[in-house]
Amino acid sequence: MQWIQNKKWWFRPLILLLVVILLHVLALWPWFIENVYSAYIYPPIAYILRLLTGWIPFSIGDVLYGLAIIWVIAKTIKFFKHKPTWKRFALAIRSFTVKCLWMYIIFLLLWALNYYRYGIGYKMHLFPDRYNTEDLRIVTAQIREELNANRKLMDSLHLNYGDSKNIFKQAAGLYDVAKTTYPYLNYPNHSVKKMLAGDIGSYGGFLGYYNPFTGEAQVNAKMPTFIIPFTTCHEIGHQLGFASESEASFAGFLAVKSGNLPQFNYSAYFDMFLYANSELFSRDSVAAKQNVQQLDTLVKKDLNEYKQYLKDYRNPLEPLLTKLYGNYLKAHNQPKGIESYDEVVAWLIAYYKKYGSL
Repeated sequence: MQWIQNKKWWFRPLILLLVVILLHVLALWPWFIENVYSAYIYPPIAYILRLLTGWIPFSIGDVLYGLAIIWVIAKTIKFFKHKPTWKRFALAIRSFTVKCLWMYIIFLLLWALNYYRYGIGYKMHLFPDRYNTEDLRIVTAQIREELNANRKLMDSLHLNYGDSKNIFKQAAGLYDVAKTTYPYLNYPNHSVKKMLAGDIGSYGGFLGYYNPFTGEAQVNAKMPTFIIPFTTCHEIGHQLGFASESEASFAGFLAVKSGNLPQFNYSAYFDMFLYANSELFSRDSVAAKQNVQQLDTLVKKDLNEYKQYLKDYRNPLEPLLTKLYGNYLKAHNQPKGIESYDEVVAWLIAYYKKYGSL
């Protein structure tokens, strides 16, 4: 076992582990992350990544993840083809650990340090606080009214969404408008793409994701069309460095409000209604049920379509994947895990109290 006792055996993994620790120590200073990394280091990184990958018509990120899975499977098969020994096993574990540490360091440097910034509240001087049930009732009712109004407007104007490329282009355009009011929503070099494996994403419960290694925003085009616009705006929020799920949603909401596209308004308020009314149901189920009853007929139709979509893709693995993703969020400064998405309700209430409307 002398090969394990050799200092060179441990040198590389220990150095990489030390780098990871130092980066997490750095993350203890959110002021530095916000005012140095997120303000001056991350934006050019994201810009260059989108410049390199944005012109390619398909998702490079999906291809890279697919190749990584194939590589792991091939390496595993190759390992078990030969007689296992402790030395071969240790070598394999060391090699895999080194690669994982490298990937995690790159992940932190390319994007994930944004999990530890002050965030959009610091930029807007808007700080969500605890809210009471009456605040929630008022805001949820206003969201419901906006939801109904925009659905009726879409119907009266015979508006439709078009294909996903059109939606992606319009979403980027909303951010171009939003940057005049919110400079931190500036979005150069647009790069939003359809997930290549939309069905797999649906079975896993993913509507979209941001790939920090390629700078691409990925959107699952298999979901109902009216969900796609706001999901796109949410993922663009991630691209701009708002790593928190609730802040990415709030950034998307601000972008939508900056424009005048009923289709996007409807998509945003639909998403916000699901979060707000679900939270209200846990506090006042009667009021939540009344909100659903007061939805426009066309909204109810869309709600049933979305529920059917979720039902069609329900499978035994989804709860496990949801739990794993929830643990990932908890490990990255989002203690509520998968429920972090719901925290956008606090942002909406804080916004409503400051500006008087949604």
